[in-house]
Amino acid sequence: MKRESNTLQGWLTDYGGVRERAMRTLFDALDALCEGTVIIDRECRIVWMNARYAARFGVAGTEQAIGRVIEDVIPSSLLREVVRTGQPILLDVMETGKESFVVIRLPLRDEQGEVIGAVGFALFDRLQPLAPLFSKYQRLQDELTRTQRSLAEARRTKYTFSNFVGDSAASLAVKRLARRASQVDAPVLLLGETGTGKEILAHAIHAASPRAHKPFVSVNVAAIPDNLLEAEFFGVAPGAYTGADRRVREGKFQLAEGGTLFLDEIGEMPLALQAKLLRAIQEREVEPLGSNRVLRVDVRIIAATCADLSARVADGRFRADLYYRLNVLAIPVPPLRERAGDLALLCEHLLEDIALRNAQPHCELEPAALALLAENPWPGNVRELGNVLEKAVLMSENQRLSVADIAAVLPAGPKHPSAPPANAASAAVVPYAQAMAEAELRILRDALDACGGRASEAARRLGIGRATFYRRLAMLGETPGRK
Repeated sequence: MKRESNTLQGWLTDYGGVRERAMRTLFDALDALCEGTVIIDRECRIVWMNARYAARFGVAGTEQAIGRVIEDVIPSSLLREVVRTGQPILLDVMETGKESFVVIRLPLRDEQGEVIGAVGFALFDRLQPLAPLFSKYQRLQDELTRTQRSLAEARRTKYTFSNFVGDSAASLAVKRLARRASQVDAPVLLLGETGTGKEILAHAIHAASPRAHKPFVSVNVAAIPDNLLEAEFFGVAPGAYTGADRRVREGKFQLAEGGTLFLDEIGEMPLALQAKLLRAIQEREVEPLGSNRVLRVDVRIIAATCADLSARVADGRFRADLYYRLNVLAIPVPPLRERAGDLALLCEHLLEDIALRNAQPHCELEPAALALLAENPWPGNVRELGNVLEKAVLMSENQRLSVADIAAVLPAGPKHPSAPPANAASAAVVPYAQAMAEAELRILRDALDACGGRASEAARRLGIGRATFYRRLAMLGETPGRK
């Protein structure tokens, strides 16, 4: 009994021996349990490899593997990374093309703690107990991939400059300005009535910019309650307030990192938040709600509004410094009533889109129906025009929309300016569409005359394409010879 006690005491005091025996026992147990074991030195050459593992990779025996670079035998091995970093890689899955291994990779160190190599253990025929875990892991990976793909699609631009339909002088001027804005990184301010296509231009500017491969994130300021705007813009730290998520919630600035943040209806932003937005734009940094950390951001700002921001600055509802910071590149987007020359093209584009969305045949407009549309003032602009055309398509049984089809869905109210007082001098009033067509025809004819009838030269001087020049003439009832 005393001898046994002395033996036990000797074991307990011989820490080095116990540790060495434990390590040898652990290695032997893992080697017996695993399908493969391999050891490499600091030069990533194989020092030892068991025969089973060597056979898996087409090596005749252990002796044939020793001295070879690890990747020559196991191309997908990450043991070199373990040697380089000194960090273990635990419970990884290694694919070899034909088989999957669960692998454990550990660094080997000398007495001074220096990395002198690495050891890897690979499980193969004992994967069955881990099947439920791998199945759950694979489902989570698939779900994450689908979510990431969906988010990437949602943050990709939907429109390019081709979606801003129109070849009138007003439309071409807007597109020229917008293309110029796409090549610089300064803030852009889109000004115009509702429904004029400001969001389409914002997408197009991003799509044509060097930031096109990064996210495009849109925020409608008017659609978010004031008390949620700060969290929406700058994010929320974990547990920032009672009921807050315990995880970090990223704000729109962080989501748009490297890309473009589109602030629609910027004129509706509360004064209290305008100062924080100004700092984010100027300093390129944000502070999440409930956090004392400042995060650097790299975001290009495009803002849009249908409000008169200068008037709001004058009456104290919009900060002057924020207005000047946003109003670097201002692009006025004209209303539809100032783009009468675009009406036919817009109708054609909208009718084609309606047909695609509703899986119906493409409808056309009779000339008289187009003339009736031209007489409408369109306070809702292109959005209202699209709404009227869609109603007409859905209510009509004809593929050619008539005056009656259009009249049935036009909004109620006067289509022309109010009549003059009875005592006013009577004068003939030319319909707006007719006056615009006559003016445009006169411009085209004058250009042709100035260029001696050379249509190509006339188109060049007017700043439009030759095909556009001929199309506009044809729509106005004139077909000159091509020169």
